[in-house]
Amino acid sequence: MNPRVLFETVLNEDRKTLACVSKTQVNLLIEEIDNANRVFCAAQGRSGYILRCFCMRLMQFGYPVFYVGETITPRICQGDMLIVLSGTGQTPLTREWVRIARQQGATTFGVIGAEDSPIGRSLDYSLFLPAGSKISSSRESSSIQPPGSLFEQGAFILLESIVLTLYKRHGSNPEMILTRHANLE
Repeated sequence: MNPRVLFETVLNEDRKTLACVSKTQVNLLIEEIDNANRVFCAAQGRSGYILRCFCMRLMQFGYPVFYVGETITPRICQGDMLIVLSGTGQTPLTREWVRIARQQGATTFGVIGAEDSPIGRSLDYSLFLPAGSKISSSRESSSIQPPGSLFEQGAFILLESIVLTLYKRHGSNPEMILTRHANLE
């Protein structure tokens, strides 16, 4: 198949998926990030890599942020926020992290591909990304991509859009990022 046709097909799938995202929920996620004492991020598999990118940008903007499972991640407490990313809404470890965070009084927010799922039902807030998942192809049945890819791409673009919103809110100052950017790489 022609690479240009594939690019356009994938981009069109992403556009259709992201057009369904609730602006209200996006704004709520941004507000919750700004109001949290500290932000914790957690996801598994490919979603974990995507959420790490978002976590890194929050750190570069000066937010006190941690990725769950790292050795330097402190205890989550009341006033903190846990952000999870799950296409299936069923990942056992992510479910457990949500349970613990809620038990400790932290706010839980998920970007999920399955609203009616164990994780979706246990969150304080969720942002539904209607892209299907590796086990439920409700939306991906029309996707040419491997299962899960449309959710992961949509999540990355969505989170990068939030990064851009925060960047503009903080004055669009590249020095703000560069002074916190890694120099041991």
